[in-house]
Amino acid sequence: MSKKLIASRLKDLAQAGNYREWREIAYELDYLEGADAWKQDETSDDYDYLLIRERLQLMRELRRRGNVRELTFQLAEGLHGNLGNTSNPALYGYARVGSKRLIEEYVEEAARCLDYICVGDFPNFSDDEKVLFFKRTGASFGRSALLLSGGATLGMFHLGVIKALWENALLPRVLSGSSAGSIIAGMVATRTDAQLPAIFDPNSLNLAAFQRVSFVQLIKGSTLMETSRLADCLGANIGEESFVQAFERTRRILGVTVSPAELHQQPRLLNYLTAPNVLVRKAVQASCAIPGVFEPVTLEARDFDGSVTPYMRSKQWIDGSLAHDLPLLRLARLHNVNHYIVSQTNPHVVPFLRDNAGRRRGLSNLTSEIVKVAGRDVVKVAREHLHSYAAGRVVDKLNDILQQRYSGDVTLFPEHSPRQLMRMLSNPSSDDIRGYIRAGEQATWPKLERIRLQTRISRAFEDCLQWLKDRAEERQMTKLRPRLKTVRPAKTAVELEIGARMHS
Repeated sequence: MSKKLIASRLKDLAQAGNYREWREIAYELDYLEGADAWKQDETSDDYDYLLIRERLQLMRELRRRGNVRELTFQLAEGLHGNLGNTSNPALYGYARVGSKRLIEEYVEEAARCLDYICVGDFPNFSDDEKVLFFKRTGASFGRSALLLSGGATLGMFHLGVIKALWENALLPRVLSGSSAGSIIAGMVATRTDAQLPAIFDPNSLNLAAFQRVSFVQLIKGSTLMETSRLADCLGANIGEESFVQAFERTRRILGVTVSPAELHQQPRLLNYLTAPNVLVRKAVQASCAIPGVFEPVTLEARDFDGSVTPYMRSKQWIDGSLAHDLPLLRLARLHNVNHYIVSQTNPHVVPFLRDNAGRRRGLSNLTSEIVKVAGRDVVKVAREHLHSYAAGRVVDKLNDILQQRYSGDVTLFPEHSPRQLMRMLSNPSSDDIRGYIRAGEQATWPKLERIRLQTRISRAFEDCLQWLKDRAEERQMTKLRPRLKTVRPAKTAVELEIGARMHS
């Protein structure tokens, strides 16, 4: 009976219409398959459960006693993203939803302690001291980022990933995209939360980026696709904002990777810090400029007076995924990122990625490693024996592709169909987009609880700092208007979120 029931519920799981429905079925399957008992048993060789239990008890006791100074001391000393190896992938491959109950309780208690410090009124612990604690400890703990790979039309899968994360309040503020991923990241980063749902409606988007050139143009040495069509598509979806303008309006941190079209230039991560005045749409166009498919791009930026002018006029840029599909180290240096959620759709990468249980897809571990190592060796030998400048440049680009890291702490990827692969450089229909969104959601749902647990504390740091900043600004306004009756504005979303967590 149980086997038949499990088989039936597995079919229901595959047909779930939303995450809430999927999660309820997954919880039931965890119970039927024995994973629920595994979660209740805190012991395991995969993490230091004794350390986690000790830290959990200490935090609970200090919060219960209201000893805020010792609590902040202990949190500053002991909060680490992978304390006791709690981020070990093995701990998230056994159950369909969540991990060991002890880990979940530890993470929630740590976040509850941060909320308690943030909103509590303590006579011997001022708001300035709170801000200092949250800035220092938050910088030590780090934050998460979402990285969207290239993949031409296959990159529309990212829309489903974004949708699943956003609907569950798990979309990171830091976003990075290359090639097709930069289109989706650019659309997200130039929209507020109120505007974001529109991108999940295929009828509201202009995704006609591909238009083949005529045969006459092709034999004259033109690229395969009309560059102007791509530019029109990006202008309609992203607009005319610069990186810094988009950041100041939406508070989302966007990074777009571009590769140099000529010698003596390095790949770049463009964002509101490194290229604040560059137009987002031109950066995205450059990141999508696949050699031979689209023309190289000269970037544009807003001048001091707001007019649009060429940026680095003599330099041109091409597809960002060629040398920097996932700019992990650059994001770490610029934005204190140490946890990476990757949505990967590149067809030359997906067959080598791992599934939820840590096994390779399509190819075995051994075969995968042989392919990668052999490829690198072939490129190395070729580079040593090729004296032609053009051939050497091609080999260098191939080496860049082979040497990159294409996965993150949590990696999401689709099941590519032959039809999708054959239509990579074709404009998707509305039905195609709906299919990609559905695939992105379904690939993300099994990872959502892992993402929730592994980002819970860093999100609490961000929420608390924002709440303290808002309160400081409110108090400052009160001081500037001492003779006027001040009315406290409606609570912000951050205040409501913290308040809900404190009373849960």
